[in-house]
Amino acid sequence: MMGVNEDIRETEALGAILLAHRPRLLAFLQAIGARDEAEDLLQEAWIKVSALGDFLPDEPLSYLFRLLHNLLLDRRRGDGRAVRREAQWAQVHAGDLAAISDDPGEERRLIGRQELRSAARAIDALGEPTASIFRRHRIDGVTQRVIATEFAMGLSTVEKHLRKAYRALLLLRGTGDEA
Repeated sequence: MMGVNEDIRETEALGAILLAHRPRLLAFLQAIGARDEAEDLLQEAWIKVSALGDFLPDEPLSYLFRLLHNLLLDRRRGDGRAVRREAQWAQVHAGDLAAISDDPGEERRLIGRQELRSAARAIDALGEPTASIFRRHRIDGVTQRVIATEFAMGLSTVEKHLRKAYRALLLLRGTGDEA
């Protein structure tokens, strides 16, 4: 008469054993502290087992428990290294972070206003109805369908006008021209 492990060995590959004992393996991971990571660790184990091909150890279930335990330990070690690395970085760069401001500064504000004026001139130069359609859509947030109704034109015509405006802005951005 065959033992349990011999019976499994003859009928199933390691991946099938993992799937057959998935609830038990998941409970094991949760019991040893994996909690939210348990599903991810099972997936990682599945990937490793799949890469082994037809390999089947003498004690397949014990092998899977050991594999999952080692994966959890590896993850914990990696997490610990990441925390230490972040702490060291923060310690080294603590002075740098204090010097960073969310305020763009007067120069950036001035450049922004100039770019905004250039964009407005580029849109105005396209004429009507393109300029109005662009503003209704991009500034007022009105949908293209509503704009088509307001301007008594087809949706494709609204899209054509928007493409024209986008093209003008891309040209402005690409050349840096203020015209």
